[in-house]
Amino acid sequence: MPVAGLDWRIVSSAGQVLKTPLAGAPNASCAGFKAQAPDPTENAQSVGSVIAFGKFRVVQLGDLTWNKEFELMCPNNPIGIADLMVASHHGLPISNSEALVHAVRPRAIIVNNAIRKGASPDAMKAYFSSPRLETVWQSHFSLLGGQEYTVPGMFIANGIDAPLSAIPVEPMAPPAPGATLPPPPAHNGPAYWIKVSAKSDGAFTVTNQRNGFAKTYDAPGPGTN
Repeated sequence: MPVAGLDWRIVSSAGQVLKTPLAGAPNASCAGFKAQAPDPTENAQSVGSVIAFGKFRVVQLGDLTWNKEFELMCPNNPIGIADLMVASHHGLPISNSEALVHAVRPRAIIVNNAIRKGASPDAMKAYFSSPRLETVWQSHFSLLGGQEYTVPGMFIANGIDAPLSAIPVEPMAPPAPGATLPPPPAHNGPAYWIKVSAKSDGAFTVTNQRNGFAKTYDAPGPGTN
C-alpha cells in the first residue's frame, strides 16, 4: 500500500493473515497459547497494519481477535518488533494475547478504551509484562480496570463521566452477556486526544492533550530494532 514516506503493509484482512513474512523468528509466547471460542463476528475480519516511517514501526491490528492473532503470530513472528502498538480491540480480553503483545515488544502501547469498555485486567497484564515496554497510554480511565490495572493519570487523556466519591481500586465486574443495563451518562465535556509524532530515525514523542504531558522515546541503539 504506497503512501508517501511510509511503508504500509496489510497483515490481516477478510479473515486471512500474512503469508509472506516481513521478518522471521520463533515466537516463544505461542507455547502457552489457549484458543478461545471461534469468533463469528466482523472483528475476525479486521484489517491489520504494520506501518514503518524510516526506522519507526507501528503495529495496528484493529479489532482482530484472539484466535486470529495466533494464526498471524505462531509458530513464528512474521511481523517483527515495533516501537508503538495501538492496542487491539480497545484493550478487551478477546484480543491482546501474549502471543501478539510479547512478540511485538512495543516500547509504548496506546489503548483506545472507553470508561466502561476496554483496558481490561487481562489485557493490561499482557501489556505490563511485555518485554521492552516503557509506557501504556489510555484514552480514558477504565472502570473495568480500576486503580489496580491502570496507569498514572498523566498517561490518561480523559477521566470518568460521572462524579464519584472515590476512584475504585478494584476492577468493576463486566456486565453479563445480554444483560440490560442503563445507558451510561452522556458525555458533555471536552474530549482530549493522544498524539504521536515520529522521526525516521525511530525516535518518537507521545503527547496527552488534556494535561500537555509528553514523553519522548529516543531512537533505539544499533541492533535493538
